[in-house]
Amino acid sequence: MQRFQQYIDGKFEDGNASFPSVDPATGEVWAQMPEAGAEDVNRAVASAKRAFVSAEWSALTATQRGKLLYKLADLVQQYAQDLAVLETRDTGKIIRETSAQIAYVAEYYRYYAGIADKIEGTHLPIDKPDMEVWLRREPLGVIAAVVPWNSQLFLSAVKLGPALAAGCTVVLKASEDAPSPMLKFAELVHEAGFPAGVVNIITGFGQTCGQVLTQHPDIAHIAFTGGPETAKHIVRNSAENLASTSLELGGKSPFIVFDDVDIESAVNAQISGIFAATGQSCVAGSRLIIARGIKDRFLARLKEKAEQINIGSPDDMATEVGPLCTLAQRERINQIVQDSIDKGAKLLTGGSNIEGNGFYYPPTILDCSDVQDAPSVTNELFGPVLSVICFDTEEEAIALANNTQFGLACGVFTQNLSRAHRMIKAIRSGIVWVNTYRVVSPIAPFGGHGLSGHGREGGLDAVLDYTAVKAVWMRTSDDPIPDPFVMR
Repeated sequence: MQRFQQYIDGKFEDGNASFPSVDPATGEVWAQMPEAGAEDVNRAVASAKRAFVSAEWSALTATQRGKLLYKLADLVQQYAQDLAVLETRDTGKIIRETSAQIAYVAEYYRYYAGIADKIEGTHLPIDKPDMEVWLRREPLGVIAAVVPWNSQLFLSAVKLGPALAAGCTVVLKASEDAPSPMLKFAELVHEAGFPAGVVNIITGFGQTCGQVLTQHPDIAHIAFTGGPETAKHIVRNSAENLASTSLELGGKSPFIVFDDVDIESAVNAQISGIFAATGQSCVAGSRLIIARGIKDRFLARLKEKAEQINIGSPDDMATEVGPLCTLAQRERINQIVQDSIDKGAKLLTGGSNIEGNGFYYPPTILDCSDVQDAPSVTNELFGPVLSVICFDTEEEAIALANNTQFGLACGVFTQNLSRAHRMIKAIRSGIVWVNTYRVVSPIAPFGGHGLSGHGREGGLDAVLDYTAVKAVWMRTSDDPIPDPFVMR
């Protein structure tokens, strides 16, 4: 039985309580995690507040902050495989994906390391002849970063990277589901040499940890990734401290395929878009919107390939789809799939639990062309379930794509360049991939609209979200300031 520690004020500690973590591949407890309560949260925030004004951090030049981030990036790359093994054990994500993804996370820290000393101010051409006015960008203060269990090293990098580059300090709450990679990551933060309190990493439950953190009076900004319902609680909590928020939430992303595509290529992209990471991705292309003329051929090939996917142990490099992270998630998916079938959706493949140990669920395809309001079409399942709807016209495809409260990502597959540009303009989403899917980079912003949240992570502008603008006025005249009560 492994035991993990939280990281507060530059020290590793057990916390006042602990809770078990379950291996999704076996359904068995494999580790004990530290449970942060209100007292732990308060100490972590106090530590971050002290560090924010301490000379050890605030007196560092931006270039020196960048060098610390470069060191952290090197350590992430060096220990990527160790982190990947932990993430696979704790979340059930397959090792071939965690290994590649965590190695690439190092590039996010390198990107923000390079930006640290390029956060520039602005000189204003002010309309007063005896004044010079310029703007400074200064760090906001203590940041509450809240990340989910899936892709947690990536989702923490797009918060920690820009926050630290800007000069903020951070209290990061890892998910109570599968937090071990983030608690291990704390060792890399420590080894990189960040001053005590600059980064604190804890985990715990909603009311006793998350709520205390997000409504704490010393929190300046809340960066959250998770579901819309939790986000609503966080926004309510932020009324206590008036912290600004950036919310990267769920999605029900349309995957639109026109009849002029290379079917094999588009099928491969759809397989990746919905079944990679066992469908547990906020950008999963879970709604296939397919041109009626190629629907049968496309679905026949898609079904064939889906049924050839290798389902197995997540630590086997041959495995292509592993288990879901939690039993509760599998039960929820199973119920929504059954409700959709009862409503009239046609099951093409999958659709029932895989027997045996672990939280396995097969790649599942539902033809919902006759029931476009089926639960699987309207709800984010966060699993390997694809809902299919067909269209006859471009206008109908746009209407179907936008018929959702989410607006995170979209895929458009067509060889018609003019049509592609029309679709890009018409579809309301934060990301549009054309003839590709599920591609990310530290250089490109990531985020959505509606129930998919607000704000952007990644890219240059993400750093600015962790800064406040200070206007500086300087009088340049040597003449005395006249008495304001003497009329002239």
